[in-house]
Amino acid sequence: MKQPVRIKTITEFHQFRALPKPEHPLISIIDYSTIRRNPESTELSWIQDFYSISIKRTSNARIQYGQQEYDFDEGFMFFMAPGQVFSITIDPNSNTEHTGWILLIHPDFLWGTSLAKTIKQYEYFDYSVNEALFLSEKEENTLKQIILNIQQEYHANIDKFSQNIIISQVETLLHYAERYYQRQFITRKISNHKILDTLEDLLEDYFSNEDLLIKGLPSVQHVAAQLNLSPGYLTGLLKILTGQSTQQHIHEKLIEKAKEKLSTTPLSVSEIAYELGFEHPQSFSKLFKNKTNLSPLEFRQSFS
Repeated sequence: MKQPVRIKTITEFHQFRALPKPEHPLISIIDYSTIRRNPESTELSWIQDFYSISIKRTSNARIQYGQQEYDFDEGFMFFMAPGQVFSITIDPNSNTEHTGWILLIHPDFLWGTSLAKTIKQYEYFDYSVNEALFLSEKEENTLKQIILNIQQEYHANIDKFSQNIIISQVETLLHYAERYYQRQFITRKISNHKILDTLEDLLEDYFSNEDLLIKGLPSVQHVAAQLNLSPGYLTGLLKILTGQSTQQHIHEKLIEKAKEKLSTTPLSVSEIAYELGFEHPQSFSKLFKNKTNLSPLEFRQSFS
């Protein structure tokens, strides 16, 4: 894959994808069907300094994220925050067709609005491409109408109300996307519960071998990487399925192993803390009491 191109402005993005100059320098809606690629160009890779929200239907194309490739012949929706790398690999012998749209928003457009801060709270901007949002036809039509509202507003004569009207439409779009991700977590029960089972096996293996002594407690990033998920997507999924975050699942497994050692071995609290990856026994004791309302010694004495 080629070295990513840095794209700082929405105007530069239009130039990069051989599109007409945008009507507004800080916000743009692009019809995917109007994007024409250079037939000699089979790889595109870029880093952009603005937000991107897309619904796309593509045939005969592969999207690369990290070291993995994904096929999306059906429609999907995904989000990119400034600074992320995006790459596309296209089969030069295929007849690739795109439909859908891209909404580009430069951070400068958000200045002085509540969305400038709250947009960072939408975790799906940090999800991987393989964690795209798959929409029903009804959901897709709902979002298309919002896009049309935004497009109509910035096509009109810009006045003092324009920014606030567009921002409110973008916020509505983000709220709907959050709702649909919650729905996706629930409706994909079989695959999601497989993830939960795999997480349980992964933590069991980690806490049962020498990884704790060598590496310490597993981080959320490590666990997510082992599951080929982004940390944000994994935590969002687990909160819907179990009500607990990834960090809480790690701590639950830790407490389970601590209780096992306290009740079945003569090891001291300090020795157990060390075996569970803690440099300081006090940190272990504090976490144990926070989770069980008992100190490690109080828990051990309850078995005497």
